[in-house]
Amino acid sequence: MKKENVLFLTLAIVTVIGIMAIGVAIAERSILIGILSLIGITAACGIGFSLRKKLRETEEI
Repeated sequence: MKKENVLFLTLAIVTVIGIMAIGVAIAERSILIGILSLIGITAACGIGFSLRKKLRETEEI
């Protein structure tokens, strides 16, 4: 695998773990876990999208 693919796979796994953490937060009725998981999901998706955009821009040149 390329270095970029491993990075995107890692970000996808982090996002899935965050989504699972939302389920745990609902089951435990914990607002703290819910908020932390939402922040983690947002950060992982944002990093992934920005890296994908940067990768596209470097391939076009």
